[in-house]
Amino acid sequence: MKPLHRPTVLSLAPRFNPRPLALAAALMAPLLAQATNGYFAHGYGAAALGTGGVAIALPQDALVAASNPAGITALGDRLDLGLSWFGPRRSASISGNGVAPDATYSGDSARNFFLPEVGTTRRIDDRWHVGLAVYGNGGMNTDYASNPYARFGATGSAGVNLEQLFVTPSVAYKLSPEHSVGLGLNLAYQRFSAKGLGLFNGFSQAPGQVSDQGDDTSTGAGVRLGWTGQVAPGVTLGATWASKISGRFDKYRGLFANGGSFDIPENLGLGVAWATTPALTLAADYQVIRYSQVAAVGNSAASLFAGQPLGSTPGFGWQDAKVLKLGAVYQARGDLVLRGGVSVTNQVVPAGETFFNVLAPGVIRTHLTVGATWTLPNGGQLTGYYARGLGETVNGNGSIPASFGGGNANVRLKENIIGIAYGWKL
Repeated sequence: MKPLHRPTVLSLAPRFNPRPLALAAALMAPLLAQATNGYFAHGYGAAALGTGGVAIALPQDALVAASNPAGITALGDRLDLGLSWFGPRRSASISGNGVAPDATYSGDSARNFFLPEVGTTRRIDDRWHVGLAVYGNGGMNTDYASNPYARFGATGSAGVNLEQLFVTPSVAYKLSPEHSVGLGLNLAYQRFSAKGLGLFNGFSQAPGQVSDQGDDTSTGAGVRLGWTGQVAPGVTLGATWASKISGRFDKYRGLFANGGSFDIPENLGLGVAWATTPALTLAADYQVIRYSQVAAVGNSAASLFAGQPLGSTPGFGWQDAKVLKLGAVYQARGDLVLRGGVSVTNQVVPAGETFFNVLAPGVIRTHLTVGATWTLPNGGQLTGYYARGLGETVNGNGSIPASFGGGNANVRLKENIIGIAYGWKL
């Protein structure tokens, strides 16, 4: 979870009717949960997820529009349906605090989550292609049966739940046999809730809108632009950019910066794919997720302890995520493709910001992935993957202010993800 900022945001969301999006969200959002690179998923589509999340210059299934809409020109007519099981393990500890003894807390009262995704592409003619992708951008969930803030006066269990669902219709145009450009309209639905944070009512400019307000929802829209180009035999480059998407949780305007603003951050990336042999392709993506530009997420919590109330400027203090993804795809035989990859990012949660990030321990830096696709006799493609988010701990450094007894909050997260998808040509 994280608070956000409502600066002037590019609202490319022509006044779309949010009802169809809300209906899709009502069906799928209960399955969405916590993600990985901060609160973005490490990739989209089972094939990419097994390849370290690499997709910007390496389209493998119809979910590529979530990473680079230009990639749909390489796919023809197809449909992909996928489902992933997501098992995060999150915890926190408080040490050196003058209010109570050191203690460790499990945030795993909710342990199992499922993330569905659907993608389809259509070739209109030799140049024009269209697609539709429906997927979870990720989110954040913690559920502490034993409230880490109870020592300071909080009551009940504690936690937050942030879910994000995207519906992305896209169109792409082949400028030439080697180069394509694409445009996707990102229609976003967000849902958020927080509990057990009533302690902070007295630190907020809207005391009744900090915690235990049930679910609040937000819809917004932005765009994703993309390009792919074959620049040498066997070498393809790609580039993509997605605008910030405006969002707001009015029920929690006493928690998030700028009166409840919670935008989805701008993100951009570059990719390369190199077919080293007819059987082996190596690929890499570099992605930047601009969390620091969203006030609720990027503003430091230090301003709270300097006298600025929650709901004004304090946030969760996240830094931008800078992600390097490396992957390999090997055609082992005519009906079998093997994949592997790694995704590595910098630490987005600074050691001085862990006190609030007990609620949002998006601290994983490394994902290792493997996957495979088996082409069935009927032509359908069955894809599976496994991803391991290596456990990461951020130990606080002066993170609990003296007014709360000093000491440090320490946060930890590790993850297992298993997914399966079925795709076929239409």
